[in-house]
Amino acid sequence: MKEFVLSCCSTADLSKEHFEKRDIHYVCFHYYLDEAYYPDDLGQSQSFAEFYKAMENGAMTRTSQVNVAEFEEYFESFLKEGKDILHVTLASGISGVNNAANIAKNMMQEKYPDRKIYIVDSCSAACGYGMLMDTLADLRDAGRSIDEVHQWVEENKGRVHHWLTATDLKYLIRGGRLSKTSGFVGQMLNICPVLCIAADGTLKAVQKVRTKKKVLEALVNKMAENVEDADYADKCYIGHSACEADAQALSRQIEEKFPQLAGKILIGDIGTMIGSHTGPGTIVVCFWGKERA
Repeated sequence: MKEFVLSCCSTADLSKEHFEKRDIHYVCFHYYLDEAYYPDDLGQSQSFAEFYKAMENGAMTRTSQVNVAEFEEYFESFLKEGKDILHVTLASGISGVNNAANIAKNMMQEKYPDRKIYIVDSCSAACGYGMLMDTLADLRDAGRSIDEVHQWVEENKGRVHHWLTATDLKYLIRGGRLSKTSGFVGQMLNICPVLCIAADGTLKAVQKVRTKKKVLEALVNKMAENVEDADYADKCYIGHSACEADAQALSRQIEEKFPQLAGKILIGDIGTMIGSHTGPGTIVVCFWGKERA
């Protein structure tokens, strides 16, 4: 069995240490905070606390994806060592990065015709994307070949669920996810939207809930509605943007509801790419469930 590289974008929102421990390679997006440029290097150049504090203080953010030239250089670093590549991208429903990766793949395939290069649209983001990558690492470590892992991810990626909410609606309004009218009314009435990532990888608002306490309960309920078994015993990841206390509170509720979970819930930061569009005060829970609609 030839050795292969398991790879993704930095937007999978796992920590640098986690990626290294699991032997998952990643390529970095980029962002601007006002006019200052940073690589999306998992909080190494700028901590997540600093990033979200700057947003709270009015800093404007812009993001940019990995371009074709960057992908070519990144892929070639593995191909010239004789390694095959399985690269899973951020959802095409919220980014054009999958297209850039495929263009680079086609160019590299001509140069390295004996190597396998698979590009997969994760249809996921944030810690759901990270949870998917962790599961693929489990399969690789269990001895599955690149072809087997590729087939598995294509058949199962639609079962990754992402349910999220945001407490400050101005960032969703700015990004066009909520209308100005709906957002203004929501802020006045202390409404927190419940959103999900649909099967095509796009972000969709599905419910409006008043108060933070009730919206956390709504996220637990969405998990209960969408897992395949009431005794859910698989992975569960929670991501947050500068609201760890909320993440811990949600984790406690989920662990009480699902005592059979596989290991402790992994709680981590929502990275700069997704956080640029949802803002501080966002929380997302991700788990394996029924095929997404």
